[in-house]
Amino acid sequence: MYYNNALLIAADGNPVYMLPGMANRHGLITGATGTGKTVTVKVLAESFSDAGVPVFIADIKGDLSGMSMPGDNNPDIISRAQKLGLMEAGWQFSAFPSVYWDVFAQKGIPVRTTISEMGPLLLSRLMDLTPAQEGVLNIVFRIADDQGLLLLDLKDLRAVVQAVGDNAAEYRTIYGNITAATVGGIQRGLLKLENQGADMFFGEPALDIMDWIRRDQNGKGIINILNCETLFRKPDLYAAYLLWMLSELYESLPEIGDTDRPVMAFFFDEAHLLFDLKSKELQENIEQVIRLIRSKGVSVFFITQNPADIPDSVLAQLGNKIQHALRAYTPAEQKAVKAAAKSFPVNPDFRTEEVIPLLGKGEALVSFLDDKGVPSMVRRAFILPPQSRLGAADDEVINNLILSSDMYHKYSQAYDSESAYEMLNGIMPQGSTLQGYGGNQYMNNSFDNNIQTASEQWDCPGCGAVNTGKFCSNCGMPRPQVQAAQTSEWICRSCNTLNTGNFCSNCGSGRTQSAQPQPQHQTQPQPQPVSYAQPAAGYSQQGTYAGPSLVSMVQAQQAQEAAKASALTQAQIDKIQKDAVKQAKAELKAEQEAKKGESDLSKTAKSIATSGARTAVNYLVRGALGNLLKK
Repeated sequence: MYYNNALLIAADGNPVYMLPGMANRHGLITGATGTGKTVTVKVLAESFSDAGVPVFIADIKGDLSGMSMPGDNNPDIISRAQKLGLMEAGWQFSAFPSVYWDVFAQKGIPVRTTISEMGPLLLSRLMDLTPAQEGVLNIVFRIADDQGLLLLDLKDLRAVVQAVGDNAAEYRTIYGNITAATVGGIQRGLLKLENQGADMFFGEPALDIMDWIRRDQNGKGIINILNCETLFRKPDLYAAYLLWMLSELYESLPEIGDTDRPVMAFFFDEAHLLFDLKSKELQENIEQVIRLIRSKGVSVFFITQNPADIPDSVLAQLGNKIQHALRAYTPAEQKAVKAAAKSFPVNPDFRTEEVIPLLGKGEALVSFLDDKGVPSMVRRAFILPPQSRLGAADDEVINNLILSSDMYHKYSQAYDSESAYEMLNGIMPQGSTLQGYGGNQYMNNSFDNNIQTASEQWDCPGCGAVNTGKFCSNCGMPRPQVQAAQTSEWICRSCNTLNTGNFCSNCGSGRTQSAQPQPQHQTQPQPQPVSYAQPAAGYSQQGTYAGPSLVSMVQAQQAQEAAKASALTQAQIDKIQKDAVKQAKAELKAEQEAKKGESDLSKTAKSIATSGARTAVNYLVRGALGNLLKK
């Protein structure tokens, strides 16, 4: 709770305060499972909210959602509050302004970012790429940036990676070697992301990090709760998301120096996942952000079981520490306890190393920075009981808060802008920008057939609820996909004009069955000879890329393939026609010969008949003459 212009966190007979002006020196909350870390996070978040400081919390187990509801009338909690003398300070059960978020849109408002904002460094970690694959991914991002290709979602990145791989020879001398095996490795990494459901994380509208820095009408800081129950099952995606968010906050906020209270407080649970890094460059980047983000007024608290989970270079930046109990049953655990004890200033009343294993539930060793920035003497104290509800909030309460939030109307509907995928495939999306703002009409148009417009209703196959958005408002299940409508457009072979009717609108040629829409052929620029006085191939005098466009190369390649296919089809048609004419001539000749044969046969028959008649007459005449002579 916020009391006497300070954050009241614990008590040991006397109150233990954290000074708001020193909170942006960051903090650490450690302890074994079940020792009270979650309650400590709730108390800190409530205190920051009371002080008007917005809060972000990664909720892994789902039990932090109860902050939107007042605490139950629990006798044990009331007894603890009375014992610590909190009633005189105005302690009471109360709810705190909360907004629920969820990357998978199951128990919160969808959270998205774009591929460009994530960047190649975090994506490489996310896809577990090798150094060579990471280098090629950097080349892909550079080519997309040089040629104005927007990388918004996974299909954009996949399209650019494929196009760069197909045209690797054009870029080898400009950007570096690009092998087919490396491109294949990146494509497999993208497939891995899709299988993890990351395609829901990348897209538009992308999260504006400033939407998390808000207060309610009473001046309390809004607590943004990211539900990570599903996200945490994919540790790489979870860690990459939190690292991206921290970097985005660092890049978005201005330098303000020291203030009387933080601009925002961030709580990252299971912090050891953030530092499980293979990339030294990424490790250095995180350490730099943590060091410098203090001057932008951001307070970062890491929650983990053991201080040894945090690199020493980061641990040295954490001035406010709360240590719950650590168990020391094995030599490794005993070593961890000794290391944790050495991080606290000495208290002559007890030995820190001996006290850490003996701490009870809700009890902790606490050391905060004083007004001069010096760590105070460690104190053994009880953490305050939370004012909000312990455990998860009711599903009905969460759903009502989600649907009534202005952030839901802003982020619930996805849309697809014209980006790299559309440009490389010659597709013009319909409704590429947002129109209107408010309610379910935030999205009026869409391009992707898997993303429906808000005016179309559908029945959820999971729970049967009627919806209009991309996700079910009841259970969060995505809308079933529909088949893309077939196009009736065709390109005239004579004049290359795009048509929709049965005859070309330009030259009047008739439509053919094989006339399908194809990109117009673009002649690829021929490479010019380069002398020592000229800039490198593909670059202008100003040093900017001026080589062949990736879009033009892809379209030229598609046009060549289409022309080849079209020529092959015409050749086949000509052959069929020649064969048909030849066969027709053969049949005609056979028919003529047959008729001629019939004519000859008729003449022969007539000749035979005439000859036979004459012979018969001769016989008759001779016979008659013979009879006469006998008489």
